[in-house]
Formats: sequence, structure tokens, C-alpha cells
Amino acid sequence: MKDVLALPKNKLSPSQIGDSVTLLYTDSAQLKIMVKANRMLIFDKNVSEPFTILPNGVFVTFFDEFEKVSATLKADYGVRYDVSRRMEAKRAVEVVNIKGEKLETEKLIWDEVKGRIYTDAFVKITTARQIIMGQGMESNQDFTKYEIKKVTGQIQLNNDEL
Repeated sequence: MKDVLALPKNKLSPSQIGDSVTLLYTDSAQLKIMVKANRMLIFDKNVSEPFTILPNGVFVTFFDEFEKVSATLKADYGVRYDVSRRMEAKRAVEVVNIKGEKLETEKLIWDEVKGRIYTDAFVKITTARQIIMGQGMESNQDFTKYEIKKVTGQIQLNNDEL
């Protein structure tokens, strides 16, 4: 009994643990998002907002209205907050859209409610014709319409784009 009483009382521990987890998010029986994680730790006891930690990486697949892949997101670490429906992806974050354009950053927030992804960290976006860098960006979750803050790369414009 002395050993049990000596354990730390405020230590936060997960209520559920899962390995090789796949979560499917649907709306009206239509597949919208698939999340895969090697390890999932759910914390929903004694916290102000329940959250899930994905400590060994996360891979998210976004689907369009025809259930075709519209974008992917991968990161070495993720935290998802249940009430605010927001996920923070960290370390070696990559987002690839349907056109093959790739976003690379160290931190990205995905707002599930607004369907937006954004960061204030350094970003590198590689397209078929150019590499654009900047400090911060915001995009739709499919990463097809994005705005880069404080651009530091070179952008080539065609005359028809002016």
C-alpha cells in the first residue's frame, strides 16, 4: 500500500492506447478523411479538453465529394483536440495536393471546422515549375488555394497570370 500511495497523483496518463490505428471520418455515409497512426494515446480524464497524441507519426488522407484523394498530410507527431476539432502536426510535416504540389514545414495546424490548414513557421512549397519559401501560410485543407506570408523564394509568373 505504501508503494501505491507513493505514486504521483497528478501524473497525466492516457485512458486508451492504440497501435496501428486507422480512423475513418464520414458525412452522410461519404468518406471524407482517413487518419492512420502507428500509436494513439487518448487523454480524456482530468483534462479541460480531451486530446489525442499521435507520438509516432500520423498520415491523413483527404477525400473530395467523389471519394477521390484530394490531398495528404503526414507528420512525425500530432496532437488532436476533441472540442475545438483542431490538430497540430509537428516535425517533418508534408502536405501534397492533387497537382503534386508539396508543402514542407515543421509545424502545421489543421482546423477541421473551417477546413483550413495554417502555420506561422517557415514553409517551403515545391510546384512543378518553382520553389517558394516564406514565413507562414494559410490554405484550404486540400492545399489547392494557398497564401504564403513573407515570401522569400522566387515566383515565376506567366503573362496570362498578371
